[in-house]
Amino acid sequence: MKRITRRHFLAAGIAVGASSAVDATLAELMPRSRGRRVVIVGGGWGGLTAARYLRDLAPELEVVLVERSATFRSLPLSNKWLAGLAPEAGAGYSYLAAARAYGYTFIQDEATAIDRERRRVITRGGTLDYDWLVLAVGIRYDYAPWFGDDRRAADQARQSFPAGFVADELDALKRKLAGFQGGDFVMTIPPAPYRCTPAPYERAVMIAWLFKQKNIKGRLIVVDPGAGMQAFNRVFADRYKDWIVHLTHANVKSIDPFSKTIVTEFDDLRFDDGMLMPAQQAGDLAWQAGLIARDSDGRATGWGALDPIHLHARDDDRVFLVGDLIDKVSPLFGFYPKSGHLANRLGRIAAREIAARARGELPEPLLPESICHVFPDVEPLERIRIDAQYRLRGDGIIAQTVRQHYDPQPRGEDVEWAQSMYADFLVPGGGPAAQ
Repeated sequence: MKRITRRHFLAAGIAVGASSAVDATLAELMPRSRGRRVVIVGGGWGGLTAARYLRDLAPELEVVLVERSATFRSLPLSNKWLAGLAPEAGAGYSYLAAARAYGYTFIQDEATAIDRERRRVITRGGTLDYDWLVLAVGIRYDYAPWFGDDRRAADQARQSFPAGFVADELDALKRKLAGFQGGDFVMTIPPAPYRCTPAPYERAVMIAWLFKQKNIKGRLIVVDPGAGMQAFNRVFADRYKDWIVHLTHANVKSIDPFSKTIVTEFDDLRFDDGMLMPAQQAGDLAWQAGLIARDSDGRATGWGALDPIHLHARDDDRVFLVGDLIDKVSPLFGFYPKSGHLANRLGRIAAREIAARARGELPEPLLPESICHVFPDVEPLERIRIDAQYRLRGDGIIAQTVRQHYDPQPRGEDVEWAQSMYADFLVPGGGPAAQ
């Protein structure tokens, strides 16, 4: 595998020179041990899973998880939670408790840079050397298509009209919905790819249902760059035509978050409140570390370049990319679903890969699968389970099979699924009980 050079690293985001200057003033977070070390940056579904399974598969390796928060919070059932139809089951789990239970080390700190040449993670509190690195830092928002370099406008959009794709924004969004008294509430659908493709459409249904239940004199205006999703388009038109205005093929040209105006190719829209969902990209550290893929024209795709079978970075077999940050994996279908279930399976695969390489082996290919529970309506409550399976064709290309299962009488299968997933990488009983 080609190792990235110092010259290349200097050109990739934050310069090594600046990082080295920080190194001189920061102590090592953990002295180099006699054994080999895996550092995992990011305590989401993928990072936590990789940590747990590395201890199972390679107990001889030192495993360190770096995460800035003390407790895990995730809301895979966030749309139902926003509407008051599901408990917040994915909150309050202690990272330290999980680390103690599974035998890895947890460091609560924020990683600020990766020095791939030296195999070193730089945090606000110090430095940490690694033999292998698992990067599971999720997504960041890309406001540039709307605001260019105007940071003030981007900050206003983020603070006043949160997108709700990360857990920390959901409290503000729930308060916003609870306090909405009427008018035009706007929702922009991001251009693909983005985290959990059906989620904005499901959220639209839940918001419209809330408006209907509370008899709010208002409309939800969905500004969609695509054609929508068939199951939801039907529900929008048949059941919520008085509450949802679905503008398809409406590309946003610009937004003024101060005057609350959206300019599309066809019209100027004035709104009273809303959620502005921008395009998404791989998290900041993937950019800083020079791990972003480029297309045939040399332009950054925005997502992490990796070997789609073995999950290591395309130019660095000591770095593994896990979760929502990864680029296309197949010319047949493009991206894996950016879902929690998929991230969990990628975490398992990365652990398996590193454990084998620590023994001087390369494992047989193992591909993930994804399960997603989506609710296209509330009264009556309807559920669709989307199953995605993957196989490796004879020519080495990954193929995808997607099946949808419609259930007009769900019995809490989504909550059971979430609890079973948490039990795979957190401490059972280490968080709020299922309600």
